[in-house]
Amino acid sequence: MTDERLAEIFRMQAEICKSLADPKRLMIIHILREGKHSVNELANELGLKQSNTSQHLAVLRKVGIVSTQRVGNTIYYRLAIPRIASACDLVREVIAEELQKNQDLSEVIQGAR
Repeated sequence: MTDERLAEIFRMQAEICKSLADPKRLMIIHILREGKHSVNELANELGLKQSNTSQHLAVLRKVGIVSTQRVGNTIYYRLAIPRIASACDLVREVIAEELQKNQDLSEVIQGAR
């Protein structure tokens, strides 16, 4: 693979990672793994303003993580890449392992007193 093509792949990966670098967007992905939701439904569930929720969805849509479906006057969002939820799960598993290590270290320190 040429250096240019490889660089483009890493650029695309970075764009996806940047879109995931916000807790609210991660929460949206977590909710959408259950199925399609409207902006209003997502905003209510997250306790956000509709405009703020729409902005987050626009970021996710730009990189292709979510897609839309119009039903009457309502636009529903769904995960266009369902495996992204699994990727988020993997990161949370890593976090859980790190927290457990920290807990173990804390117990060692507490026992050394």
